[in-house]
Amino acid sequence: MSYYGNMNISGERGMEIEYEGMVNNSSDDQTESEYSDSKRHRTPPNTVKIRNYRSAVVCLVLLCVLLLIALIVLCVHIRTIRTNCTQERDEVITEKENLSKERDQLPVVVKEKCIYYKSSFYYLSTGKKNWNESRQDCLQRRADLIIINDRKEQDFVMNIADKREFWIGVTDIVEEGTWKWADGSTLTSGFWATNGKTPEPNGKRDENCAVTCLRNHPQLIGWIDVTCNGDYQWICEKSI
Repeated sequence: MSYYGNMNISGERGMEIEYEGMVNNSSDDQTESEYSDSKRHRTPPNTVKIRNYRSAVVCLVLLCVLLLIALIVLCVHIRTIRTNCTQERDEVITEKENLSKERDQLPVVVKEKCIYYKSSFYYLSTGKKNWNESRQDCLQRRADLIIINDRKEQDFVMNIADKREFWIGVTDIVEEGTWKWADGSTLTSGFWATNGKTPEPNGKRDENCAVTCLRNHPQLIGWIDVTCNGDYQWICEKSI
């Protein structure tokens, strides 16, 4: 083989080697470029941790806000309940005090005579006083002179009076002929006794108050008008 022939072969091999090197270099450059691009687009681990931390902080803040709102609502609700309980307690205390006062009055009434009938207590005195003094005694007992509303109550009063005469709470002392009850209401129809030709009331200006009466001789059953300055027993009535 000639010298030029060897040179030709060597040249071809050199070119092949050089081409392969270029190809390898090109591949290496491409790989490095792809790696660089991949590295550039990949999220750093620290960034992921920061995002997770921020999300956790936001959730924690929202949870705290919700808890605070719930706590405020609960406090308002508890305060409302306490206010209502305080009002109810005060009402119970007031009612208890009123009942205690009424209870303290009961021994005074029971010492003499007190009868219950149709939602009212009736106190029958043992002593005797004039009409005004008798009414004052009733008022001190947180009651008033009896007001007779119907026939049943009239029969009840006549039964407990047992032929005794008691003041009742009706008078025409303000205006002659216009009989009014102690509470200011006008008497429309009463249970006046009849005495022959002169039915009650018959005392005109001298007899402006009334008492119960049950007599046989002469027969008087009902009310009769008498002078307000006379001394009689009296009946107090306290409605419940």
